[in-house]
Amino acid sequence: MSNTIANILRFLLVLLAQIFVFNYIHLFSCVSAYIYLLALLMLPLNLPRWAQYLIGFVTGFIVDMFTMTYGVNASACTLMMLLRPYLVSALNGRKNDDTVDKPYPGSKDFQWLLLYTLILVLAHQTVAVMWEAFTFRHFWKTLLVILGNTVLTSFVILCCQYIFIPVKKHN
Repeated sequence: MSNTIANILRFLLVLLAQIFVFNYIHLFSCVSAYIYLLALLMLPLNLPRWAQYLIGFVTGFIVDMFTMTYGVNASACTLMMLLRPYLVSALNGRKNDDTVDKPYPGSKDFQWLLLYTLILVLAHQTVAVMWEAFTFRHFWKTLLVILGNTVLTSFVILCCQYIFIPVKKHN
């Protein structure tokens, strides 16, 4: 199966899972997992930036249509895709010989994937939750929701990556 078809199928699967399952699961009545971010995080790293922005916006817009959040997820996903190339550069450091273009287990080590996932999900959740709250009135509760969503979403994403993607050591 080609890489493009696999990305499209993964995109559709996690989007449907988000819309029909994960939107209705809330831990402690405030913490939710945003599994659809898995599709965005696993996009090839060498994809043109304009395509990343477009895919991020469209993905967020589709989730917004089903959750009636009116641009919250679209703006958060677009920001996440905007930060993604800079984060990848920072995580790779001075290694110019790093030609791996897939952020998958086996292609990247666990520490790299953990930082990559945590930072991008934290950026997404900060924007999304702050747009939804749109106030600093309950700052500490909002901060707990951001952190709770980030930890839960990152945990679910990393578990899905290590369970469903065969680990192939990249030499």
